[in-house]
Amino acid sequence: MKAINTIKNIFKIEDLRRRILYTLGILLIYRLGKYVTLPGIDPSQLENLQQQTKDGIMGLLDMFSGGAFSQASVFALGIMPYISASIVIQLLGIAVPYFQRLQKEGESGRRKINQLTRYLTVGILFLQAPTYLANLHAQLPETAFVIKGAFFTISSVIILTTGTMFVMWLGEKITDKGIGNGISLIIMIGIISRLPASLIFEFGTRIGGSGGLVVLLLEFVFLFIVVLGTILLVQGTRRIPVQYAKRIVGNKQYGGVRQYIPLKVNAAGVMPIIFAQAIMMLPIMLIGYASSESVSGFAAAFSNMYGFWYSLTFGIMIVLFTYFYTAITINPNQMAEDMKKNGGFIPGVKPGRKTVEFLDTIMSRITLPGSFFLALVAILPAFAVNLGVSGQFAQFYGGTSLLILVGVVLDTLQQIESHLLMRHYDGLMKSGRIKGRSGSAAII
Repeated sequence: MKAINTIKNIFKIEDLRRRILYTLGILLIYRLGKYVTLPGIDPSQLENLQQQTKDGIMGLLDMFSGGAFSQASVFALGIMPYISASIVIQLLGIAVPYFQRLQKEGESGRRKINQLTRYLTVGILFLQAPTYLANLHAQLPETAFVIKGAFFTISSVIILTTGTMFVMWLGEKITDKGIGNGISLIIMIGIISRLPASLIFEFGTRIGGSGGLVVLLLEFVFLFIVVLGTILLVQGTRRIPVQYAKRIVGNKQYGGVRQYIPLKVNAAGVMPIIFAQAIMMLPIMLIGYASSESVSGFAAAFSNMYGFWYSLTFGIMIVLFTYFYTAITINPNQMAEDMKKNGGFIPGVKPGRKTVEFLDTIMSRITLPGSFFLALVAILPAFAVNLGVSGQFAQFYGGTSLLILVGVVLDTLQQIESHLLMRHYDGLMKSGRIKGRSGSAAII
């Protein structure tokens, strides 16, 4: 009954209703674009390409593109080139003074950075598009190409580049006029689109194999546990560790409620795993999207996402990126300065440099277990595959797909919750906001 009332409240708010419908409309356009095959390719002869992208890292690429990769669609390259460009720009923001100045220039600097990110995305696309076309020629029979030669290559590179830029534009429109983060929602909708087929495939496999419904039930129970753990990981803990909670409390009180500094075990969210996954995809792109069976040595090891060396490297990179992203999103100097301006302090710690050092030490310590758990969730699909779960269904046992799915859903629900509470309607959860009501203690 509460859920029905909440839905009614959502549609009572004109602005929120308009934003949700606008978002759904944009996502529908994106999904329809999956079925627009590149001009010059016979869509009835894509069987080999679809077989190549059933599971493994190629399946992951297909998932991020919403299935467009296996359809030889105009959106085949998806949004990952933009993610890769964003990673490069953020890294440059640490090492290059010019980008550091842009980050400090407010809105004008942000617009300039976005413009440079788009330019870099185009450059990456001009490198990836010919590689994708080479993979098409390797996987599809010659009869699948209605148009051949240089004209097909040049036109297809332009169309693939334009397709990704259009998807990026759709994501920006969702962020500006819709609800939620547009780029994240586009990635999420691609992940969700593969879930029904994966469930049906796993159900058919288990019913026809050994173990039957018992094994299938155990798989779903374990999946439920993993999802709950992922939700806690993405949200971060509501309290910092007990040994620090008694110390990290400002002296100032508001309405009789002590205010805790908002330090989280997972302050970086899902960004470290997206960063690491984008880099781990580079080897397979550099060797022309070849399957792991056709390569050897280093390339084979890093083309098999369920292998030991891939999982180990992936996990280490996630730990490193967690610290990196936490460092660029949480500024102890700014936190110490804000505490000083608001008349707060940490008992037993001197204001100024000592407070900065204390906050930096605490952040480093509580980030460590969060980064390890994030890495564990990311490589869980490899364990699932080695235990007999099909590759298609194993992708939802953790990894990039589940973390993005949970993170985006929680973020979108939180934005809807904020719209409801601002207009004095009950939120989506009876106990309060998804991350705590504004009227309660801000203990995160």
